[in-house]
Amino acid sequence: MAKKKSIKESDIISFYMDYVLSHGEQPKSVYAFAKHNNFEEQKFYEFFGSFETLEQAVFKIFFDNAHDVLEKSEDYLTFDPRNKLLSFYYTFFEILTANRSYVVHVLEENKDQLKSIKTLSKLKQRFTNYIEHLNIKTVDFKQDQFERIQKRGLKETAWLQLLLTMKFWINDTSPSFEKTDLFIEKSVRASFDLIDTSPIKSLIDLGKFLYKEKMHMN
Repeated sequence: MAKKKSIKESDIISFYMDYVLSHGEQPKSVYAFAKHNNFEEQKFYEFFGSFETLEQAVFKIFFDNAHDVLEKSEDYLTFDPRNKLLSFYYTFFEILTANRSYVVHVLEENKDQLKSIKTLSKLKQRFTNYIEHLNIKTVDFKQDQFERIQKRGLKETAWLQLLLTMKFWINDTSPSFEKTDLFIEKSVRASFDLIDTSPIKSLIDLGKFLYKEKMHMN
């Protein structure tokens, strides 16, 4: 059988995700993977250097797809930073849910150390750049050094919040992941209230929610 000639990046990603879900593991080699899907091995290397970089690209594409959907919405463009971030979360997790079997397979073994796994490195780059350009208002220290520290801290905190939400979603067994939606709403509201220096009510609300969920899981 003749090898497939017209192979796009999206084709290779689809082949890879299907293989991982069907076999429960990465292909043994790029050669075996290409042969399994009937295309030339060199086509893989036109887009990716390894399976690891392919996996990183998958999560980057999940982000890009969510962001593209939002940027096409006239309503989204009029939102303040808080509601833009909420919209991003809901859209991003809809995309994760549509690909849940793959996402859980990739992240499940690393769910206690999501912050350190390379698979999410490109997602982190995209997401922290997104946070930087949301123009979230923070305390004006009138000093460049403090401003830089504060912006870096804001991006790292936002990234940690996204990771915590992904961990919550992985463990969520509620219908339509309703509890994840609640977690998103409460945690984003609490984080913005903290920036606005009025955190107490929202943090208590979030704390009660997490305590209740922990007791339920135990």
